[in-house]
Amino acid sequence: QVQLVESGGGLVQAGGSLRLSCAASGLTFSTYVMGWFRQAPGKEREFVGSISRTGGESYIADSVKGRFTISRDNAENTVYLQMNSLRPEDTAIYYCAAGTGGSSDLRNAGSPNYWGQGTQVTVSS
Repeated sequence: QVQLVESGGGLVQAGGSLRLSCAASGLTFSTYVMGWFRQAPGKEREFVGSISRTGGESYIADSVKGRFTISRDNAENTVYLQMNSLRPEDTAIYYCAAGTGGSSDLRNAGSPNYWGQGTQVTVSS
């Protein structure tokens, strides 16, 4: 019943921008910390960013800090990932996640409760 559905992935040239969306249903959205993770071929899944329940605090991985921004719209049950200055090494499947742990930083909140199906982002050189 709970669904996290990502959209907005695709192919983009290096230096370009892309905005990912994750629409949630079947849960009380405002009670969940939301985040984004990514997994490149042959690599482990890594944290990209997360945002607090109110949207007042956000956390961004050092590898994408200054280029990526996470935001949420609780009225629309949607979390976004704005990706600018994309690089080929950003190529990965990007996953939306929802968690109820005590920390708004999903790196420290244990395993998220729910995951989306993922959306492919490919950055060409």
